[in-house]
Amino acid sequence: MIIQGGTIVNENRVFKGTVIIDDDRIIDIIEEEPQRDSRCEVRGAETLNVEGCYILPGVIDSHVHFREPGLTAKADIDTESCAAAAGGVTSYFDMPNTVPQTTTLEALEEKFRLAAEKSHVNYSFFFGATNDNSALFSQLPAERIPGIKLFMGSSTGNMLVDQEESLDRIFSSAGRLPLMAHCEDTEIINQNMAHFKEQFGDDPDVRLHPLIRSEEACLASTTKAIGLAIKHDARLHIAHITTAEELELIPKAPSLWERAGGEAHITAEATVGHLTFSLTDYERLGARIKVNPAIKNFRDCQALRDGLMDGRITTIGTDHAPHLLEQKQGGCARAASGMPMIQFSLVTMLELVDEGVLTFERLVQLMCHNPARLFGVRERGFLRPGYKADLVIVRPRSPWTVSKDIILSKCGWSPMEGHEYQWRVEKTLCNGRLVYADGAVAADARGEEIQFSHT
Repeated sequence: MIIQGGTIVNENRVFKGTVIIDDDRIIDIIEEEPQRDSRCEVRGAETLNVEGCYILPGVIDSHVHFREPGLTAKADIDTESCAAAAGGVTSYFDMPNTVPQTTTLEALEEKFRLAAEKSHVNYSFFFGATNDNSALFSQLPAERIPGIKLFMGSSTGNMLVDQEESLDRIFSSAGRLPLMAHCEDTEIINQNMAHFKEQFGDDPDVRLHPLIRSEEACLASTTKAIGLAIKHDARLHIAHITTAEELELIPKAPSLWERAGGEAHITAEATVGHLTFSLTDYERLGARIKVNPAIKNFRDCQALRDGLMDGRITTIGTDHAPHLLEQKQGGCARAASGMPMIQFSLVTMLELVDEGVLTFERLVQLMCHNPARLFGVRERGFLRPGYKADLVIVRPRSPWTVSKDIILSKCGWSPMEGHEYQWRVEKTLCNGRLVYADGAVAADARGEEIQFSHT
């Protein structure tokens, strides 16, 4: 396949060029030259002319909840990987809070089996830490998983880890595997919830959610996680960071692949939702934007946006977490936390490029290059000869509006309904094959298990 006529955004460069693919790999990238390059003349090759479009590496979403096994009324690997393909996401890392939880080697293996049968794009799975399973870390297949997910603020069964002894064991046992931590202090949250229930009844209004899942709760837990990472020289990636105060704890422009002077390797993720919404959006969207940690005020949203360019934010994920719409009814106590975003993540971030919040090159770093570097993804995340042919083609100035009939997530709704985008995902290629084109996902397309090298 020859993809020509587009503008390539890759490794801090933007240039007109041609991508040549053979089977599942990129074999050449040719910068446009005055005379036609003979390398573009490949006998029998399919040619895609993408004049006016941009060619990017496929997005790696390192934070999703696809709900399978056990919660498939909300979502499953088939439907959510379709939504991923439609959004330009060619690889995802799924979280362990399914039923059963991915906290045993057997449960991990079952997820890989399910994904091999059902996933339309590439896949891997975090292993979940509990208070008593750190002895399994040395047995984990490190070349198959991105890392270990740690809930330091969660009500998901036994996955809440808040015992000091257990946390010490987890941070000391992770080795070279990254620890991705959900940081909220459960005791502070519980105290806040009790206070607001006393004032406003059993289900306080959702607008109080940022005061219950408060800045104090986030900062206390993130501070503890960073202290443990320094103590045990662990690799810590803070999931869905939400506050300006937490960002002050993160070094600017940290190295993703080196540790100088024995300092802890500490990085942070921001989610599309926390970069898009702020406190005033609860008036319009209510519990549809109820997530944990909570979407907070505009000051925090602006701080996260600033962190995209100065290096304190290393990756952008979605925390894609579908619930049925009836489960999103109610307030702070009753409405489920989480929202589906994977289908609209790339086009939402491209709006921030248009607004001048970040550059196009930096967007590609945050959504493609950095997840690959940070988690040690092999041969993906970049447009390079020899790498897997995962890429997405997007067209600017192509307006369209989100409506229910185009939502591919099984839950059937999105907080972006009614929003008009100016960018459009035209085609997504995964392992050299078109998995999304002309508004449709190739039903028989299957992704591959991602391989890792944790050095």
